[in-house]
Amino acid sequence: MSSTPSESRPFVFPPWTNLLPPITGAAAVLVLGGIVFAFWYYGTPKHLDVGYQPPQPVPYSHQLHAGQLGLDCRYCHANVERSWVASVPPTQVCMGCHASIKKDSPYLAPVRQSWATGQPVPWIRIHKSPDYVYFDHSRHVSRGVGCVECHGRVDTMERVRQVEPLSMGWCLECHRDPAPRLRPVEFITRMDWQPPPGETRVSIGKKIVEQYRIQPPTDCSRCHR
Repeated sequence: MSSTPSESRPFVFPPWTNLLPPITGAAAVLVLGGIVFAFWYYGTPKHLDVGYQPPQPVPYSHQLHAGQLGLDCRYCHANVERSWVASVPPTQVCMGCHASIKKDSPYLAPVRQSWATGQPVPWIRIHKSPDYVYFDHSRHVSRGVGCVECHGRVDTMERVRQVEPLSMGWCLECHRDPAPRLRPVEFITRMDWQPPPGETRVSIGKKIVEQYRIQPPTDCSRCHR
């Protein structure tokens, strides 16, 4: 009696290996999808820049200066009310105090060197818009956008970090509904400002919107010039 081909030729691979191609394909799709999702989710400005906290050449403590000592933001960032940039304080501003206060501190050696040579302290910029984006500090603070809205509670930070994404979507959220983020202009640098009894941030913000006729633009050309 002759045997059938299946009886005379044993399988090279066991039957369960037939499941490998669909399993491998499904696993590849899941892995690639996970990689794409990770880049899409964590590669956005919201997750790429928030938390940025580089070490500075001088360990300047905002918690001490702006918090405990109560220095107004405008003492160091003097151009914030009249320029599109807030400006990094020059060495002269630092030496206005430290020519006599802690003048021999080793932490201030870069400041003293800058004062002697005329070369600026190489501060590392933390909050920065892309080169293709125009942002004017003066237009915002002159209408009641407090420093804390973009920079967070720097008066509690030993070393400043970025707390907001500064992305286009984040900016548009404010432009579409500015009232909750506005305060009286005289309180723009008060990090702990709260509305008076009987008022809310929204109610005060709506009054400011009417007072200054605030209509934040949402068209592309206002920021992408």
